[in-house]
Amino acid sequence: MNLVGNWSYPTAIKFGAGRISELAAACAQAGIKRPLLVTDRGLASMAITQNALDLLDAAGLGRAMFSDVDANPTEVNLAAGLAAYKAGGHDGVVAFGGGSGLDLGKMVAFMSGQTRPLWDYEDIGDWWTRADPAGIAPIVAVPTTAGTGSEVGRASVITNSETHVKKIIFHPKVLPTVVISDPELTVGMPKMITAGTGMDAFAHCLEAYSSPFFHPMSQGIALEGLRLVNTYLPRAYADGTDIEARAQMMAAAAMGAVAFQKGLGAIHALSHPIGAVFNTHHGTTNAVVMPACLQFNKSAIADRLAMAAAYLGIDGGFDGFCARVDELNATLGIPNGLRALGVDEGRVDELTAMALEDPSVGGNPVAMTTENTKALFLAAM
Repeated sequence: MNLVGNWSYPTAIKFGAGRISELAAACAQAGIKRPLLVTDRGLASMAITQNALDLLDAAGLGRAMFSDVDANPTEVNLAAGLAAYKAGGHDGVVAFGGGSGLDLGKMVAFMSGQTRPLWDYEDIGDWWTRADPAGIAPIVAVPTTAGTGSEVGRASVITNSETHVKKIIFHPKVLPTVVISDPELTVGMPKMITAGTGMDAFAHCLEAYSSPFFHPMSQGIALEGLRLVNTYLPRAYADGTDIEARAQMMAAAAMGAVAFQKGLGAIHALSHPIGAVFNTHHGTTNAVVMPACLQFNKSAIADRLAMAAAYLGIDGGFDGFCARVDELNATLGIPNGLRALGVDEGRVDELTAMALEDPSVGGNPVAMTTENTKALFLAAM
């Protein structure tokens, strides 16, 4: 199968092995002449990142990089990134990496021409209309993991360093102009990151598919995304050089992010505060709480997930689907329960309050209350 394509949904995507070679052309397409490549600390010195800088440099676009980005990026990282962007006289961003690099890169571009504080643009009501669209620089996104799907998203998750609350900042123009999805960039991903990011994609698809909101297009995309992760994540984990599995996972990650326009739910409502307070890996946290959240929602989603199980070739309906999730987690070395992630049970009341403030709550199939959310946290321990 020739896993190469040029897609325009939901933005221009250059998909296929080796397509990082088109990075300079992607910048030209986006109208960027002086890009700032934004990535995380771990990626800064890696060969794939230096190669990207070489490609930009060879095309006369310079080789400027900002990499002071935490695993859960904060407004402090953003302020430093904006300072670097303005000092370098840049006119666009190449957001490069996993969720942290992509999210922060998108926010550097977004805030480069705004005058209000970041939190004024939180994804609440029509707050996004406060932003000046002309002050949003163009973005080229280059994912190096297959999980968040942030490369095709119109928002970023930024952690408030003072309150330890994750906030979603949204604007339609935060959607990157061009995406380069090159599965070769994911070949060197460590097994733990392959597993965590892959289960993040699975969580996006699962929660979108289970959400009670009406969005049949997202529903279909989510279902096929579930199938791709179920089929190809174990292969990518077992053999990181399996380029077909890497490509299918990269597609599934983008599909999950497109699909969750339909809504997220309890998995993310729990995962966001845990990540903000205990600095856990987001996708791994999603995987850890997923089994408990499936049981929590059973009364509302059993029939729907039985249909999904049939499509995925899983026997046993809802219970078979849950058993497959347990099997995936075990195969991928996902920690068993929140205690194994270092979550302190003594802070469950605090986490419960934060979860109920998370925007993902509204998309859960079962209404979340203080009582049942606390019980869910304890069940996930």
